[in-house]
Amino acid sequence: MLEGIFGNKTAEKVLLHIFHYGESHASAIAQDFGVALNPIIQQLNRFESAGVLISKEAGRSRVYSFNPKSALTKPLKEIVEMAYESIPLSERQKIFETRRRPRRKGKPIT
Repeated sequence: MLEGIFGNKTAEKVLLHIFHYGESHASAIAQDFGVALNPIIQQLNRFESAGVLISKEAGRSRVYSFNPKSALTKPLKEIVEMAYESIPLSERQKIFETRRRPRRKGKPIT
């Protein structure tokens, strides 16, 4: 759905992933969608140059999130949310099944 607006599937994947998780790094996006890392990094850099995304160092990784100071962020997130909601729940669960937060200590694995 977003591919028609942004011109490529990589942009759609990057935005959907960051919308779902709130923040993410390039290798997580590439792994979840089963695509090459280089196009993901290039797209993240484009969005960061445009001011839509910001990044920070987290260990040896660069973590990206939406730029709260950009005037474009709110309307962009609304468009991404519409696309996200149009994906069937079963498909969303398959795409975003990877746990990104550590499990609470002592919590049983079910």
